[in-house]
Amino acid sequence: MDAQLKRGSLDVCVLAALTHGDSYGYQLVKDLNDVLDINESTLYPILKRLEKNGLVKTYAQEANGRLRHFYAITKSGYTRILEYLEDFQMLLKVYNYIEKEVKNYEE
Repeated sequence: MDAQLKRGSLDVCVLAALTHGDSYGYQLVKDLNDVLDINESTLYPILKRLEKNGLVKTYAQEANGRLRHFYAITKSGYTRILEYLEDFQMLLKVYNYIEKEVKNYEE
C-alpha cells in the first residue's frame, strides 16, 4: 500500500475510534486491534501529529489511580473523517474502473 495512503488511513482510523468518546493510548490500541495491527510506538506519533494539526486535543486526567493523557476528537478531526470518506469514494470509483479495464484486457 502506498505510504501516504496508509498514513492517512491510520490517522482516520484513530480519529474514528475517538468518535465514540475520549480515550488514552493503550485503550486506543485495544480498540483498533480488530482493524489494524498497531502498537503504542506507532500510535503515539500519530496522536502527536493529529494534535499538532488540530484534529485532536489532549488533557491529563486520573483514571484507575494513574494520571493518563486522554485524547478527544475536535470538530476539525471529524471534518477530516468526512473528507477521507469522500476521497475514498472517488478512489473506489477509480479502482473499479481500473479493475474493469484490466479484466477486459485479459479476455
